[in-house]
Amino acid sequence: MIDWLRRSPADPVVELAGRTLPIALRRHPTARRLTMRLAPDGSEVRVTMPQWCPSREALSFVESRREWLEQQLGKLAPQAIFTPASPIPFRGEELALHWQESAARRARRRDGGLHVGGPEEGLAKRVQRWLEGEALTLLQDDLAHYCNRAALPAPALRLSRAQRRWGSCSTSGTVRINWRLVMAPDHVRRSVVAHEVAHLVHFDHSPAFHALLGELFEEDIKASDRWLKREGRGLYALFG
Repeated sequence: MIDWLRRSPADPVVELAGRTLPIALRRHPTARRLTMRLAPDGSEVRVTMPQWCPSREALSFVESRREWLEQQLGKLAPQAIFTPASPIPFRGEELALHWQESAARRARRRDGGLHVGGPEEGLAKRVQRWLEGEALTLLQDDLAHYCNRAALPAPALRLSRAQRRWGSCSTSGTVRINWRLVMAPDHVRRSVVAHEVAHLVHFDHSPAFHALLGELFEEDIKASDRWLKREGRGLYALFG
């Protein structure tokens, strides 16, 4: 149940399947009703509420949907513990991690593995920085490729650390792609880029958008979508 006694109303929690999760309440000026979701890593319950809604009503809303929340929690990929022996997901495969404290701190791919040095503290961050660098290089190439197919100039690209979205395209034309896609198979990453390039022409999901996406993406878009739906949460397991 929601803990009303040991925590202040400004810092509520809920007990789910033996875990205590914080409840993040967010008032939104355009919200017309209460909506709720679980953070992708299962770290908190997030509730969006209208400006007029009392906090107590939002917390009752969470309590009334405990069973659904526990089901969602059960679907999450287990959070992996990063160690110097952790295999590193990269482009749909795994790289062996070779860590030696006395070696150079900057990660380098060599002989089918990832070699990195420096103290164990901060090792995960150094590996993540390497992955993000690889993601940026690959995504820039992907974006140039699909913009060329669409006869469009390549827009600005930004890496995203979003917890729910794989990609987005702003009205100014900036494309943001989740860096974690570098851990997925190439066709999955490329399908997201093609999707956002199609949005540069059609800022909706109309039949015209889907027709253009089908022309741009050379592989099976449905297979890529299925992979993300089935395996996407797992991309958050190692680095959150």
